Amino acid sequence: MQLSGEYRGQLEAYNTKEYGENYHRLRWISLSEARRATGVREELLKSLAAATSLGYKGTKIDCTRLSPGCEICGEGSWSCLFINGLCNCRCFYCPSEQNDVDVPTTNTLPFPKAADYLDYIDRFSFKGVSISGGEPLLTPELTLEYITRVKKRFGERVYLWMYTNGTLLTEDIVLKLEQAGLDEIRFDIGATHYQLEKARLAVGHIRHVTVEIPAVPEDLELMQHKIHEIHEEGIHYLNLHQLRLTPHNFTNLVQRNYTYLHGEKVTVLESELAALNLISHAVESKIDLPINYCSFVYKNRFQRAAARRRSAGMIKKPHEDITEAGYIRQLGLKGEASHLERQIEVFRQRGFDDSLWSMRSGPALHFSEQLWGCIDFTGLTLSVSYSDAILLPAHTYRNQFVEIALNPNRKVIAERARVLKETELISNDIPLFEDLAINRRNDLLLGNHSPNLQEILRHECIPSGLQEYF
Repeated sequence: MQLSGEYRGQLEAYNTKEYGENYHRLRWISLSEARRATGVREELLKSLAAATSLGYKGTKIDCTRLSPGCEICGEGSWSCLFINGLCNCRCFYCPSEQNDVDVPTTNTLPFPKAADYLDYIDRFSFKGVSISGGEPLLTPELTLEYITRVKKRFGERVYLWMYTNGTLLTEDIVLKLEQAGLDEIRFDIGATHYQLEKARLAVGHIRHVTVEIPAVPEDLELMQHKIHEIHEEGIHYLNLHQLRLTPHNFTNLVQRNYTYLHGEKVTVLESELAALNLISHAVESKIDLPINYCSFVYKNRFQRAAARRRSAGMIKKPHEDITEAGYIRQLGLKGEASHLERQIEVFRQRGFDDSLWSMRSGPALHFSEQLWGCIDFTGLTLSVSYSDAILLPAHTYRNQFVEIALNPNRKVIAERARVLKETELISNDIPLFEDLAINRRNDLLLGNHSPNLQEILRHECIPSGLQEYF
C-alpha cells in the first residue's frame, strides 16, 4: 500500500524524535537514490518471480518452502518465550541490550513458573512456541525444563523451536534437546563468523536445523559461497532478516557506510538488497536450499497484528469487529431516534441476534459489520473508531479491562485503549469504506483517498508490499 505524504511525514517525525541529535549523523536515502534502489529491487523481484513466491501481502520471499515454525508465525499462532535476557556474544547488529538473566517472559508477561506458561499456551491455543533470549544455553537447565514440559504436555500439537548462537552447544546438550522433543533449532552463525561446526552437531538429531541471520551487506560475497556449504551439511533452511537500527546498536551501525530508510522503524537499505541478491544467487546456482527473506515490515506488521488480535478477541463486544490489522473496530450511526429504532426493527426482521447491535444515548446505534447490508444510511451519520488491546501482567486501571484466568493462581489482563477517536465518514467515503473495509477490496487501497479514510485504513488493513524507500 502506497503511503500518503502525510503519513510519510509522521514516520519521519517519529524517526527524528527517536534519535534526537543523532538523527543527523545518519546517511538517509535521497530521493534519487530511492528511485534507483526501488528500480533495482523491482528488477530483482521480477527475475525471481518464476522461481519463488512472495507471500503475506508481498512482505516475505520465498514462501514456497517455509519451515513449519515460519508457517506458524505467518498464521499468527505462536508464542516467543524469552527464557533469559543474557548473551555471551556481542554482535554489532543486535537490537537490544543482553545483560540481564531476568525471568522467562513473553509479550511483556513474565512466567517464572513453567506451569503458568503451559496454561497460557493452552488458554490462547498457540500452535507453536519458540525459545529465545539472550542465549538460551546460558541457562541450560531452565531452557531444558521449559522445552521438556511444553512437549510433555502438548506433544505434536505444539511445534517447538529454539534460537541460539551455538557457542555453548555440545553433543551432550544436542542429545538432551533431542530427548526433550525440540522440533527445530535455529543458529545465528553471524555470531561465530559464519562457522557451521555447531549447526553440524544438530543435523540428524533435531528434526529441522535452520540458519537464521541478518543479511549483512558487506558479507554478501561470503554468504554466496557459504550457502553451498549450508546445503551440503544437510541444514534444512536459511532465514534472512533485515538489519534494523535501534538506540542500542546505533554506535555500531553508524560506523558502517549504510543507507538508512524511514519507516515504522529505521532499517538499512543495503541489507534488504543483499538478502534479495542472495536468493537470486541461490536460484541461479540451482542450490536446493529454501531461503526465506523475513523483511522487517513483515515482522512488524504481521506479528504485531497477530498479538493485537489475540488480545482483542478477549475483550471486544459482540457488536464490535476485529480488523485485519488487529484493532477493535466500533461502527456507529447517529440520527433521529425514530430512524435508529426503525433500523433496529429491520435487524430483527432479518433474524439477527440482538447482541450484534447496541443502542446508546445520544442517540447512537453501534453495530457489527455483519449488519452492514441491512442499513439504509439516508439521514444517518456513520462514524468509526478503533481501539488497541494488549495483554498485561497487572491492571493499570487507566482503561477498560478484563481478567483472563490461566489457572486458579495466575491471571493476565487484557486492556483496551482508544487509538483513533470517533471519526465521521462523509457521504463520498461510505461506499469506499464498504469496499475497502467490509468487502476487503485490496485492489482499491492505492487510490487517492481523503485524509480521514487514509487514517482509517491504517487501522483496517495490513499494508502490502515491501517497505517504500524514502
